[in-house]
Amino acid sequence: MDKYAVIGNPIKQSMSPVIHSAFARETSQDLEYGKLFAEVDGFKTVVDEFFAGGAKGLNVTAPFKLDAFEYADELTERARTAGAVNTLARQPDGTFLGDNTDGPGLVSDIRDHLGWAIAGKKVLVLGAGGATRGTLLPLLNEKPALLHIANRTASKAQHLAEDFVAYGSISAGGLGEVPEGFDLIINASAASLSGELPPLSPRALADGCRAYDMVYGAQPTPFMHWATGLGAEVSDGLGMLVGQAAEAFVLWRGVRPSVEPVLAMLRDDLRRKQPDTP
Repeated sequence: MDKYAVIGNPIKQSMSPVIHSAFARETSQDLEYGKLFAEVDGFKTVVDEFFAGGAKGLNVTAPFKLDAFEYADELTERARTAGAVNTLARQPDGTFLGDNTDGPGLVSDIRDHLGWAIAGKKVLVLGAGGATRGTLLPLLNEKPALLHIANRTASKAQHLAEDFVAYGSISAGGLGEVPEGFDLIINASAASLSGELPPLSPRALADGCRAYDMVYGAQPTPFMHWATGLGAEVSDGLGMLVGQAAEAFVLWRGVRPSVEPVLAMLRDDLRRKQPDTP
């Protein structure tokens, strides 16, 4: 039986084993998928031991995506431009291919599951950290009319945009100087993790705007509440989680699983775990 796993610190909360086990059942793939914990400085030792046992692939979550980038012998273009790896695949010659499936997971959720257009639209991405960097190439490959990065520190967003100027129409600036009228706004900042709202002007939303938060949970995030109040259609990032897992599964097994049943299962699970309110 082929072995796979996800590695992280912490790792207990990971839903990856549930997701990939469901994918395996649906596609009749004979595999075993587990969780690996590593100390912050122990990534290579744990991964070496895992692959020495004949394992075929590994998902990588925080804080090890840069370690995985260095571990890989070869990188896909999307991993190279992201500067981070979230999926390792053992090749037939024993070397390791590093990929980053976060961006494709985001795009597939927005375009295929939600049915929201990216091509030809004005897209605003909030935040200029690793979550944003990992999604820029797949978003630009969809040919938006414009992709604008807005960040609290404008220079960080501008430097990031410069790295991707060859891939499409991209600009950047501070949160206080965002242009008007975006069709799609993606919150890739850390604000929702701390229950905060990015300081964004309502003028950033065009009529019919869609708003997507990479964070997910049983309840809408502050960003989703804000956008809903301004008439936007909204979504959280649970579909991105399942979508990036599906991309990794394709890389490993050569077959594409169905996202919808797993997404529905996880959504129901989140609702069940939500405490009752009076």
